[in-house]
Amino acid sequence: MRVGREPVVRAGLKLLNEGGLEAVTLRAIAAELGVKAPTLYWRFKNKQDLVDDMASRVLVDWAESFRGLLPTVSWQDWALAYGVSLHGMLLRYRDGARMVSGSRLTDTRLYASMERALEMFQTHGIAPSAAALCMTTIYSYVIGFTIEQQAVLSPKGERDPRYALSEREALVDAERYPLSRSIGPDVFDNYEARLERGLRVIVAGFAQEISA
Repeated sequence: MRVGREPVVRAGLKLLNEGGLEAVTLRAIAAELGVKAPTLYWRFKNKQDLVDDMASRVLVDWAESFRGLLPTVSWQDWALAYGVSLHGMLLRYRDGARMVSGSRLTDTRLYASMERALEMFQTHGIAPSAAALCMTTIYSYVIGFTIEQQAVLSPKGERDPRYALSEREALVDAERYPLSRSIGPDVFDNYEARLERGLRVIVAGFAQEISA
């Protein structure tokens, strides 16, 4: 029995949220769909081929939901919202950032959302190449930031015991490393504030560069 790509992608996302990226295998998906594993290999050559489709699916859905903001704000506010929204989307999936990172995007509808964004930047006098640099820098920052966050916090927001702040306090010698020891736990705990501050630094730096 042949199975379409869409049910396989949905099953893959279900397994992702249940057990993380390691739980996503063609064999496990076959079991979830009640078919034999070889049935899936005519659709997907390997796991990465499937993950590419999964990442493309979630990015297309996210981009469509984000499109309404385009005509209503400045490019700086749009860029900040773009980063915050991308971060929120990645957190909706267990290992969401790892899934998206390095994936080959297979759905050309993503270019439609990119085109709209580039048009918005262009109305502010920003060339497509410069706008693309801004967006890809924010994208890479958010992906890396979220990979680190999801390594530390569970999907329920519980901190992995290996990264307990009390462990850090015990390890950092206040006499040898007074500046490192002086950093309060709020710096490490408030991911949303840290993300937004980093985004503002990126946007401010980009604004300064294009105005030079």
